[in-house]
Amino acid sequence: AGRPPVAMSTLPPVRALAEADLPEVRRIFQLAFGTFMHAPDPAQWGADRDFTTTRWRAAPQNAWVAEIEGKVVGSNYLTQWGSFGFFGPLTVLPEFWDKGVARALLSPTVARFEELGVREAALFTFSHSPKHISLYQKFGFWPGSLTALLAAPATPAILAGAIHISQLPEAERLAARAACRALTGAIYPGLDVSLEIEAIAGQQLGETVLLHGPGGLDAFACCHCGPGTEAGNDSVYIKFAAVRPGPGAAHVFDSLLAAVRDLAARRQLTRVATGISLARREAYRRLLSLGFRTNAIGVSMHRPDGSAYNRSDAWILDDWR
Repeated sequence: AGRPPVAMSTLPPVRALAEADLPEVRRIFQLAFGTFMHAPDPAQWGADRDFTTTRWRAAPQNAWVAEIEGKVVGSNYLTQWGSFGFFGPLTVLPEFWDKGVARALLSPTVARFEELGVREAALFTFSHSPKHISLYQKFGFWPGSLTALLAAPATPAILAGAIHISQLPEAERLAARAACRALTGAIYPGLDVSLEIEAIAGQQLGETVLLHGPGGLDAFACCHCGPGTEAGNDSVYIKFAAVRPGPGAAHVFDSLLAAVRDLAARRQLTRVATGISLARREAYRRLLSLGFRTNAIGVSMHRPDGSAYNRSDAWILDDWR
């Protein structure tokens, strides 16, 4: 029941997302993805995960809603990782699909990327949806490599050199964040995921796992844990992980994944999920050898047409959802 869809001759107005909008934005997120995925009950799709409230709390200045006749009908988020950025989830109430709502939300998003001066902007979308790919191309985003979403069982492990950032005193946590920033900057100049580390700590979303070697920080993983985060029930989700480039990176990568799988086991969660660009060939092959199995495939899109850090020697896990 409800009003028939409004015929749009102009794009709907867009404004900053306010805290009071969050319940409706999350409802639209579930209904939009649930409908697209043909879920039996679209309104309950992803109910154990939260991609909307957590991202607004991390960067409220980078979130927008579109309205029609005073009703919120869609939203979008922008995430900045230093010199790199991506947007999403962009969701629209199904009854307003193909009525310019997504285009309206993309305008301030692209303007913000330009204002922030990121070297490259990107997104993750459905690789089997020409409609989505065509829309984003109109805003200067071009398809790149496929992105796999994978998972593996949790397994306990004992590892030397692996610690959780929450175990450190405040001064050492600041130093650890600086070390993480230096590590990512060695892979892609200016790449900085401090936002994720701080959001995990400040919102109690999970844990950042640090792996040290004789020369300092070798790798780290920003992890969401359990329901109410981007992980969902029974899961640890690696939002971002990176290994220092150079000889021995594969061995360090194995150890980092073992540390995250141990984190899941310690929290009585059953699986570890993550994403990776298939252009990061060495890390992707290693994931498969460690028992990770693909459950979905998407595609990355880039503005300008490039590849960011999607290359064979980059030992990075993320998926830009």
